[in-house]
Amino acid sequence: RENFIHLCNPHLEKMKEDILYHFALGTGTHDFPTLFGDVKFVCVGGSPSRMKAFIAYIAEELGLGGPGCDYPNICAGTDRYAMYKVGPVLSVSHGMGIPSISIMLHELIKLLYHAKCSDITIIRIGTSGGIGLEPGSVVITRQSVDATFKPQLEQVILGKTVIRSTNLDEQLAKELMQCSKEIGQFDTVIGNTMCTLDFYEGQGRLDGAICLYDEEEKLQYLKNAYESGVRNIEMESSVFAAMCNLSGVKAAVVCVTLLNRLKEDQISSSHDVLVEYQQRPQKLVGYFIKKSLGKV
Repeated sequence: RENFIHLCNPHLEKMKEDILYHFALGTGTHDFPTLFGDVKFVCVGGSPSRMKAFIAYIAEELGLGGPGCDYPNICAGTDRYAMYKVGPVLSVSHGMGIPSISIMLHELIKLLYHAKCSDITIIRIGTSGGIGLEPGSVVITRQSVDATFKPQLEQVILGKTVIRSTNLDEQLAKELMQCSKEIGQFDTVIGNTMCTLDFYEGQGRLDGAICLYDEEEKLQYLKNAYESGVRNIEMESSVFAAMCNLSGVKAAVVCVTLLNRLKEDQISSSHDVLVEYQQRPQKLVGYFIKKSLGKV
């Protein structure tokens, strides 16, 4: 069962029914193997609308749908997350920050387990702040690091501090990088991603409601991050990497940078430019899925 989802929870086997509350799904009310058993690729991202746009894009790329096709939200019974499916691809929103994606991942991993899915690849596609990169560059994460540049997730469980690894699948990162070279439409790098608990002070911004450091201190911190191998900053990758590792799932993080934090704190590009930037991770991951299925 090496290629199946591994659940690190012996208590689940004693439960007659597993209710995935934040998905509005449950093993007593839904046939998971029938609904999700053919899933091979799961793409997750913060915004429900972005994940709906992704499923429409991948459906057309795989020849499983076209303009005007409707893709119903599988989690329509709740407003916490949105989930869409076409063929072997599942597209799920995770909200913003470590707590939100953590809740989603607990239920997503159980869903894949109950559905008896195997050989799963999970990829987070999203946006980020770049460090030393031109806006629009795509970063494939080598390691997720914390705000002290350590490749770990520190979590308090039952009052005790637990440290978990945040490494991501090296071979998968290389395959995605090769796909970007074949597409040849935008700059892509493999680098470390810093995962923070906050968008403002936690990322060294000067424009939040509270800021008790100066610009020189901010720039020195970001330069230190760059020198340690960090190329972008976001707020979900650490727990994503840690949970996928524990569940035996191949995982990657692919984020576009919306600005260079060494130059500015606020996103100043036009709406149209930002929309095009946000499509770049979708194009890369879509190409990877097509190539994996032999459709390139």
